[in-house]
Amino acid sequence: MYPLLFRTVLARMDPESAHHMAMVVIRLLGVPPFSWVTRALTRPAPELKTTALGLEFESPFGVAAGFDKDVRAAKGLHALGFGHIEVGTITAIPQSGNPRPRLFRLIPDRAVINRMGFNNHGAEAAAIRLRKLRRRSGRAVIGVNIGKSRVVDVADAAADYVRSAALLAPLADYLVVNVSSPNTPGLRGLQAVATLRPLLEAVRDAAGATPLLVKIAPDLPDDEVEEIARLAVDLGLSGLIATNTTISRQGLHTDPVIVEAAGDGGLSGSPLKGRALEVLRLVRGVVPAEFVVISAGGVETAADVRVRLDAGADLVQGYTAFLYRGPLWGRQINRGLARR
Repeated sequence: MYPLLFRTVLARMDPESAHHMAMVVIRLLGVPPFSWVTRALTRPAPELKTTALGLEFESPFGVAAGFDKDVRAAKGLHALGFGHIEVGTITAIPQSGNPRPRLFRLIPDRAVINRMGFNNHGAEAAAIRLRKLRRRSGRAVIGVNIGKSRVVDVADAAADYVRSAALLAPLADYLVVNVSSPNTPGLRGLQAVATLRPLLEAVRDAAGATPLLVKIAPDLPDDEVEEIARLAVDLGLSGLIATNTTISRQGLHTDPVIVEAAGDGGLSGSPLKGRALEVLRLVRGVVPAEFVVISAGGVETAADVRVRLDAGADLVQGYTAFLYRGPLWGRQINRGLARR
């Protein structure tokens, strides 16, 4: 039914407007009695329980950052069967993001280009919502992804991240430093080890006992991927997320005119599958077994999740395929994993 709805209605809508409409429905699914019915249909099988970061996850499969930017749909996403929800990216200072249009579908590639620009209501607003969620029992594991405020100079990035970490780390199950989005000027330059080390040290100290991870880009050369992974271990971080969106446009099946018209931004979805798996293997090859690696990028099916787990991922995240496969995507993944 959903493929027909997508082809006839959603694919004709502006992608960002369609996302907002979907968020209304997902938020409704997180409210009783709708959440009770939804959970009865989507609850992951008990054998999918996974332990990582000192936490218990109902399933190894969760929602990547970018879907729920403002901590508004976590209950609904949990009801739909996702083992964890990573909210954000959240910045210390509220910001509206880049001008619209800023989200584009590449339907033949089952992909999306986005240049959202960390649109969110800021860390203080997110902290209020997270505080409410923490008071509820039976909630999903909630990670918080933080980024640099656009108006803050790169030279002052560490203090900006620390401000968000101080507010959000006590309310998060884990915290992620995002230095790899292509949509904030200068952000990816923070992945250089000389710059990244003091930033991560500062955020680590502000995060306290909350597990801290760093999220990296798929476009880094292999040696830099390994260097950042070793740095994360050296600094005592709990893990690393591989990977964010890519600036590459290679190997796409979508009409080049459409791709060019979409313009700059991060590409996510199926085309990222191969490189995301390569980066996962690179990272796992240089970090100890107890260091948590979360794999994201190009995940569409239970078989994709299984490949990532077999390659050494502790957890797996997805986002773009949710747009193409519909609200029961999490249940489809979990049931496929349980059959194995």
